[in-house]
Amino acid sequence: MKNVSLRRTPLEMNAEEFRRVGHSLVDRIAEYLTWINDRSNPITRAESPEQARYLLSSEGLPSTGMPAEKLISKASQLLFDHSLFNGHPKFWGYITSSPAPIGILGDFLASAVNPNVGAFALSPIATEIERQTVRWIADMIGYPTSCGGILVSGGNMANFVCFLAARKAKVPWDVRKEGLAKSERLRVYCSSETHTWIQKATDMYGLGHDAIAWIQSDDRQRMVVQDLRIKISEDLKNGCVPLLVVGAAGTVGTGAIDPLEEIASICKEFGIWFHVDGAYGGFAAVLPEAPSDLKALRLADSVAVDPHKWLYAPLEAGCALVRNREALVDAFSYHPVYYHFDDHADEELTNFHELGPQNSRGFRALKVWLALQQAGRDGYIEMIREDCRLAAELFSALVRYPDLESLTCGLSITTFRYVPADLRAEGKKAEEYLNKLNTEILSRLQSSGKAYPSNALVKEKYALRVCIVNFRTTADDLMQLPQLVVKIGGETDAELRSREYKSSGD
Repeated sequence: MKNVSLRRTPLEMNAEEFRRVGHSLVDRIAEYLTWINDRSNPITRAESPEQARYLLSSEGLPSTGMPAEKLISKASQLLFDHSLFNGHPKFWGYITSSPAPIGILGDFLASAVNPNVGAFALSPIATEIERQTVRWIADMIGYPTSCGGILVSGGNMANFVCFLAARKAKVPWDVRKEGLAKSERLRVYCSSETHTWIQKATDMYGLGHDAIAWIQSDDRQRMVVQDLRIKISEDLKNGCVPLLVVGAAGTVGTGAIDPLEEIASICKEFGIWFHVDGAYGGFAAVLPEAPSDLKALRLADSVAVDPHKWLYAPLEAGCALVRNREALVDAFSYHPVYYHFDDHADEELTNFHELGPQNSRGFRALKVWLALQQAGRDGYIEMIREDCRLAAELFSALVRYPDLESLTCGLSITTFRYVPADLRAEGKKAEEYLNKLNTEILSRLQSSGKAYPSNALVKEKYALRVCIVNFRTTADDLMQLPQLVVKIGGETDAELRSREYKSSGD
């Protein structure tokens, strides 16, 4: 090799230095993966913002640099000692899965090559890997593989992409040119259990919250289809434009699945875009035993799913699927003069900047693509099925504890609450106190580092919510939770009762 003069910059590392620092980091991560499987280690140390800030230098940006090896060592120690570990076997809180180790390596490799997956010319093999990943995801959940699709940051953005495709397809004027001056006529329909992304979408994209028609939910937290039909009919009589209906393939609170087939029929009848929010539960459609309502997501005009939930991918990875690929192009494509991406115009070409809001895009697909191949369809069926089985086993076990009230079990989510036996006879009179009590129990549970559920509101009851999207969780892990809740619940009730609630017998 001919000798050349290399530019030496503060951020450059030669191969030997990179190898040394990289090997050291991989060793630390491997030790962490062993540590996290030790159930005696805490999920979190529950540090305050002030405590976390204290760990960092209060000084400004340093003028001179530091060696990479020292920095990686310092950063590793900070993260491994002061994080909340969603990969811990007893993390069952917000729907963030344990990250698959192959996904960790995939992100490392993707960052090394650093392709800009906004255009094929900038990322040829990365583009094709993302296209294949989208097809595999669609096939996995029973959606047409001819659909358009794109990897995005998460559930909010996947739903937003589908929302914007629907807006362009169903608004009866040129919304990209004329905007939403007549937006007061537009209506979107969703149940009261829908995730808050719908408020964000109507806010950010010009419709406003008043465009949302909230549809009643039944005792199982499912959309009441007859109420949907009534509201659509009323809006049409009043000159409104029904834009889209959102059906849930697993609500974030309880895992409820809307009657998607019936909703699809109504949308077809009235010519309304049918969108399914499957960010959490959509991937459970891969199960042969999945309920028919869940499998009916195949009928939707668009579906949002989250690989960083039930495909166990590291954050960030969401996916938007749209039945008609051209609906994405119509919603997002622009061709400024400085884009020169048409060298393969005579071939089937994907430039992802035409299918979503980003121009520059990271290589999110690699970690998902690798994991899909490592586990295969059968591997994912096994893991998702086990998550659901464990949730059902916990739900069944709760009956053995007189002070625990089981509430719901849907997909891999179980909800329940602590109700002291002597307060059961108090009925509605005790509800306000019980909500405060369970709120405090949850705070203490999470701070303990021994288990990490989250919360849901079920028929105005504040519930402890266990969501299992964790391939490390076992039945033994879960069966320890009721005992822990009873213990913390008893201690908390003893502290709160005298000042928060006076029973009928007092």
